[in-house]
Amino acid sequence: MARAFSSIAYTPSVRRAQERYGSRAANAGFDIDPNTRDRVSERDAAFIERVETFFMASSGENGWPYVQHRGGPRGFLKVLDERTIGFADFAGNRQYISAGNLEHDARVMLILMDFATRGRLKIWGRARIVHERDEPELVAKLEVPAYRARIERAYVITVEAFDFNCPQHIVQRFSEEELVEMAAEPAGRAMLGKLLKLAPDAPASLGSGPLSLVVSGMRQLTPLVRAYSLASADGAPLPEVAPGAHLALPVRLQDGREEVRHYSIVSAARAGKDWEVAVLRRDEDGGSAAVQRNYQLGTVLHCALPRNDFVLHTDARPAVLIAGGIGITPLLPMCEALAARGTPWQLHYAGRTRAQLAYRGELPPGARIYADGERLELKRIVADAPPDAVFYVCGPERLLAAVQASGIDPARLRFERFDAPAGGQAVELVLRRSGVTVQVPSAQSLLDAIRAAGIDAPSDCRLGNCGACAVKVLEGVPEHRDAVLTRSERELAGLMCPCVSRARSERLVLDL
Repeated sequence: MARAFSSIAYTPSVRRAQERYGSRAANAGFDIDPNTRDRVSERDAAFIERVETFFMASSGENGWPYVQHRGGPRGFLKVLDERTIGFADFAGNRQYISAGNLEHDARVMLILMDFATRGRLKIWGRARIVHERDEPELVAKLEVPAYRARIERAYVITVEAFDFNCPQHIVQRFSEEELVEMAAEPAGRAMLGKLLKLAPDAPASLGSGPLSLVVSGMRQLTPLVRAYSLASADGAPLPEVAPGAHLALPVRLQDGREEVRHYSIVSAARAGKDWEVAVLRRDEDGGSAAVQRNYQLGTVLHCALPRNDFVLHTDARPAVLIAGGIGITPLLPMCEALAARGTPWQLHYAGRTRAQLAYRGELPPGARIYADGERLELKRIVADAPPDAVFYVCGPERLLAAVQASGIDPARLRFERFDAPAGGQAVELVLRRSGVTVQVPSAQSLLDAIRAAGIDAPSDCRLGNCGACAVKVLEGVPEHRDAVLTRSERELAGLMCPCVSRARSERLVLDL
């Protein structure tokens, strides 16, 4: 006896190729295997009815092969008996290539994929098309309860051979349903934690704010960006938030300290939905690593209420939105809101490679991507923009600096940073009311130096976006780097944000 698939697939030319490349001896065992594998066992049936994705190849009258993808919920591909499988077919692009090919040649070949277990099953068979008017009982057996669209036809396949492949080079992936199943069992949670590099001793709750949220979902957007769905912990509706709003999420650092990190609410414009935030893991930021290590399904976060320091204008002026990397997060809900009210907008999204761009598959139509060597031409974007357009920019410091230097009227420019500006000259910092003088090196922020001196100065975002740390300058010349203070607040009120701003003078005296 021989495995049925070797009788079909090992044609004389295939055998010659095996001889040429030295694998004939390794494959010879299939020719004498007593297990023919042309009958579907209970184990095989369990695998078949678990898969959510398969590919089916057929051959046209001109000899060209055609491969069609099929996907659906578990069980959409059904085992009717030990020699027969089938699936319902619904209206698609109406090309009918597979249907037409089967009129010429009934032979098909299927590759079934189970990415969670890295399993792959090859099936050879002969297919026929069945219509409800001809065989209503058979078609009824192939219905998909979770999908109520009308069945246009059904494919019934007589199995001639099958064989499982090794898992090499299959990238392991999990559906949302599989992740929920894993999280429900201790062994599954341990595996999930290993896959996502979660801490096995992660805290069940974090923070002490008045708003209690629970991590209700997680998805990996890129190798470094993970998105978290956040629901109300008590089931009550979440507060209404506007595009640009962010959350100060509690994080527990490696040394045990708790701090907060600020993340834009990506789903701000979607009423009634859980909020979503996206966290880019960066080695230089212990907070983002702590989020990805400790936030698990069910983690409760006690947060401050959302706040918005990046407010979208409400008049009819058009908008130009420019994102760099993870800076896309506040701009997506802005696009959604602008489109909903009929305001013209442009979205320009830049990154090193497309693979590193979060939400690249969820961008609104008309968005422009710059990646893989295509550079964002800022001068052209500014020159082509309507003269009254309001610019919104979020991204790394070099992008913000370039936009600020592009000549856009500051009254039409709004930006939010996710990195504190680096560097600056050393300065002698005098805190007048506290009677304290500190020497601040170039690598230390003024706010950190103030805190290190034992002064409990107010602060929040630590990025120059919120203005919570603004303090009056009594002497010296500040170098403003914040994104929140107005010209009058800087020049007339004499305020500065020590979290990001520096000094142009060698000495700076603050009202602290």
